[in-house]
Amino acid sequence: MIGIGVGENFVASDVTAILQHTKQVIYMEDGEIAEVFKDHYLTKMIANEEEVNKVVHQIEMTLDEIDKGGYPTFMLKEIMEQPESLKNSIRGRLLMDTGDVKLGGLENVLDHLLYVKRIMIIACGTSWHSALVGKYMFETLLRIPTEVEYASEFRYRNPIVGPGDAVFFISQSGETADTLAALKEAKRRGALCLGICNVVGSSIARESQSGVYVHAGPEIGVASTKAFTSQLVVLALITILLGRRKGMSEAEGIELVSEFKKIPDYAREILKQNSLIEEIAEQFKNATNFLYLGRGYNFPVALEGALKLKEISYIHAEGYPAAEMKHGPIALVDENMPVVFIAPKDATYDKIVSNIEEIKARKGKVIAIATTNDDQIDNLADYSIKIPTTRSILMPILTVIPLQLLAYHIAMKKGLNVDQPRNLAKSVTVE
Repeated sequence: MIGIGVGENFVASDVTAILQHTKQVIYMEDGEIAEVFKDHYLTKMIANEEEVNKVVHQIEMTLDEIDKGGYPTFMLKEIMEQPESLKNSIRGRLLMDTGDVKLGGLENVLDHLLYVKRIMIIACGTSWHSALVGKYMFETLLRIPTEVEYASEFRYRNPIVGPGDAVFFISQSGETADTLAALKEAKRRGALCLGICNVVGSSIARESQSGVYVHAGPEIGVASTKAFTSQLVVLALITILLGRRKGMSEAEGIELVSEFKKIPDYAREILKQNSLIEEIAEQFKNATNFLYLGRGYNFPVALEGALKLKEISYIHAEGYPAAEMKHGPIALVDENMPVVFIAPKDATYDKIVSNIEEIKARKGKVIAIATTNDDQIDNLADYSIKIPTTRSILMPILTVIPLQLLAYHIAMKKGLNVDQPRNLAKSVTVE
């Protein structure tokens, strides 16, 4: 992008880099070139040097939003901001009286979406984990077959995609190179291409036919936290929006949106346990391996919890469906192996309890993320972190927050830079 100042102009890849100098920007498209001078600029097509008139965009973001706000790190600030970021992701989108959802960005494609034969969700990294949760949502409540693909794999094979398919592309930055390339390929083949992004005006947002912004606010820390929970919010909103048009009753819709409205307050309750989670982190800061286990909606949360730990603490961690531990990972378990269970009281709770007992029989250390109405878990786990009870579709938004804090505190106790972990970039804009 080019930032337009007074007697000065700027070139940057992200608005946060130039925000202190100007709030007016133009976005460059593929195949365009710019000559930038201190008092003017020219934009042309590379192919024929034909001049291009660009629209000037006004940035709404403030400098305060990219400041640490008194926190020691951006990552902790962004974890603690989640009650507010979740509220912003939900704001104006829940219709409480009718149990419905309003998403302006999808209105022009809603009829098309209702009759697609298949949904694909394409993403990388943390966004791929939110896509997996989205698959559970779409298949469970909408009964639409849904596939989740890594963008990097999708673009380098001959994917079966075209008219009749709706493809969602999830990216915090909206600039992820592999995801953007996958979008262009799916679009070329005639699929309906929809973006789920955080950064307004980003490449994926501009290239998509329609989409939804997550409105999590600027995320500076490399390890994504609040953007992930806001992506889950948007996927749940899309599920309710389509569900109400595909047979979900008004009573069911009203119950869901009523529970949805409480999610920011539930997140605030979880964050009050920060000190407890820090104490647990002290016990495991020297561990060399971690295992994260969950079922159903919370299996992708296990993957995300393991990724957070890997990203910022450099501890080897793996996420698995809990039932799969007997197919290999249980061989790793001994008295030095911490195992994190995501164990809310739901339809698979008894199975999770059985899995915990198997780990304890092998002297593993168990950290359980459990719901507040669960006393049984305290007798089984070495440590338990309690979260409010909510509907299954919304549970991943809550279960991931303790895992973010656990990874954060372990990394901080190891003296590591959580905002800029080694070898990682916030936006992967090259292959």
